[in-house]
Amino acid sequence: MADTIRKADYFSIKVSNRPGEGARLMKALRDQGVSLLAFTGFPNSGKAQVDLVPEKTAALKNAARKMKLDLGKKKTVFLLRGDDRVGALVGVMEKLAAARINMTAMDAVCGGKGRYGAIFWVKPQVVAKAAKVLGAR
Repeated sequence: MADTIRKADYFSIKVSNRPGEGARLMKALRDQGVSLLAFTGFPNSGKAQVDLVPEKTAALKNAARKMKLDLGKKKTVFLLRGDDRVGALVGVMEKLAAARINMTAMDAVCGGKGRYGAIFWVKPQVVAKAAKVLGAR
């Protein structure tokens, strides 16, 4: 299977950086029927920043309203997946480098059964250019 790359909406929220906060948030989203394509969380200024990449933006917005979460502004992230192999990410990185686009951050993981996935960010002003360079849908 060929690698696929797509743009997706994401929202950043701040939560307490305490044991159980992630579980509480994920349980509440699950109970609201929100399916996530990706999730990442990390410490940020005494709190925790959580980036949520919903399968359906409207479902997350609806749940956030009910949960009284401030989602903030919708932003764009890239999702990449494909067959795992040595150097699987090199092609994407080289294309961005050749176009002089700096990747802000990337997380990647082996998905098992010969598959991998990655999530990466670029600055908002170069999202359209990166999508064109990468053929992202």
